[in-house]
Amino acid sequence: MLFTMTNFKSLFRFFILFFALSAGFFAKANAAPKYYYEIKIYHLKTQAQEDQLDSYLQNAYLPALHRLGIANVGVFKPVAADTLGKRVYVFIPFKTWKQLENLDVQLMGDHDYLTAGEDYINAVYNNAPYTRIETIITRAFPKMTAPAVPDLTANKADRIYELRSYESPTEKYNLNKVGMFNDGDEVALFKRLGFNAVFYSEVLVGSHMPNLMYMVTFNSMADHDRLWKAFGDDPYWKTLSAKPEYQNNVNHIDAIFLHPTAYSDF
Repeated sequence: MLFTMTNFKSLFRFFILFFALSAGFFAKANAAPKYYYEIKIYHLKTQAQEDQLDSYLQNAYLPALHRLGIANVGVFKPVAADTLGKRVYVFIPFKTWKQLENLDVQLMGDHDYLTAGEDYINAVYNNAPYTRIETIITRAFPKMTAPAVPDLTANKADRIYELRSYESPTEKYNLNKVGMFNDGDEVALFKRLGFNAVFYSEVLVGSHMPNLMYMVTFNSMADHDRLWKAFGDDPYWKTLSAKPEYQNNVNHIDAIFLHPTAYSDF
């Protein structure tokens, strides 16, 4: 059978298609997996509850997470000026959904955790170490697939961690705002200006959906004010925020100011 020009063209097209599909497959396979984040908010009434929770988190919970290979766990408390009541925020990064899903089972098999956390774990019904726990599950943005330890120079007690939640009118608007951070490169703008982000994420489970959440950090409140002013004045932000396709995609913003605890990994 003669190898004709038609055969050659067909074979050439086959190889082009093969290499194109292969490139797409390997690019997808090599793409960085996105972290899942759990944010636990402990609501407290008394100082005794706060002291007991601190002891549990510092001596039992964080060490157990570290033994499971979960690094960079953040524990934060509202700044003194905050008026929303006693709360403790715990930020836990998971490399996979399976790691998140299996956490409680693994903790129950950790003898050191059960011993160190006995007072908290076995607290009686009328002397609970908290009033309620609020849990939020999020997934990292494509433009920042893993959490980062911020490059701050101030003492821990002076640092400001700003946890922000952007609520949207509908799911479609929420996807649009998520796209603004990623496709619109809002994440890159924050990085260029030096906001020292810990994470950016879309909320999968929470009480204020549809929304996204992220955390940026500062050496002081003065740095916070300076950087946000620079953000608002930046030409790229002015152009991006004026684009018709990104209008009306947020209808409520919460900004919570936090300090890290002395035992926090951040």
